[in-house]
Amino acid sequence: MFPFLKKPAGKTKPIATSTRNLAVDGREMPLTIRRNARATRITLRIEPGGRALKMTVPPGLKEREIVDFLDRHQGWLKAKLARYADFPPIVDGSEISLRGVPHRIIHSGHLRGLTEALDSEIGPVLSVSGMEEHLGRRIATFLKKEARRDLETLVANHAKRVGRPVKSLTMKDTRSRWGSCSWDGNLSFSWRIVMAPSPVIDYLAAHEVAHLREMNHGPAFWALCRELCPHMDEAKAWLKRHGARLHAIDFD
Repeated sequence: MFPFLKKPAGKTKPIATSTRNLAVDGREMPLTIRRNARATRITLRIEPGGRALKMTVPPGLKEREIVDFLDRHQGWLKAKLARYADFPPIVDGSEISLRGVPHRIIHSGHLRGLTEALDSEIGPVLSVSGMEEHLGRRIATFLKKEARRDLETLVANHAKRVGRPVKSLTMKDTRSRWGSCSWDGNLSFSWRIVMAPSPVIDYLAAHEVAHLREMNHGPAFWALCRELCPHMDEAKAWLKRHGARLHAIDFD
């Protein structure tokens, strides 16, 4: 958990990394290949959101073996990536979730103005001003602000309960994790979590705050996390089922 506390017994070889594009069912996918001295077999995984691939191979593996492996797994990749194919683009009239509630995106037509979540005759809407080609970017900016507002309040409440200070709170667009906590109290979160239901946002805040006391995932950590967030199990299950969908939304 804390490798910097230990002096390595000997020098370790750096992990060699290369990148390329891989065609999967007519779609070009960024592929990162890592040659790891500890790897004993080839592993291939889809990055959260389904936008990239990561492959780990043993050192010395020949290029033709890598190509053969990728060819054999084309069917597997096609099937796995198919679940990301039905996401509608961020355009006028499509939907985006805010705290788990679907909002119809309405381009106001005004060049200036705020992005606002409103109740309307057709239900919850997200009114967005500015040029239509900047719709996704403006929505992403709005979601970041909403995520920060929610998480600052939730983190402050949970931190008070555990009696630990928070040094800083930052918003990121990470793909590998929803949040992190450093040993000196710096918390970071993926702003995309604000699209999840409120209980899931609360769980993520509780999870990272629990690390202020327990910098591990041992029994004491999970007990504290459950104390802070009694609906922990349901929230974890929601993220497992739906988290990849939030990562897959393209705001560019």
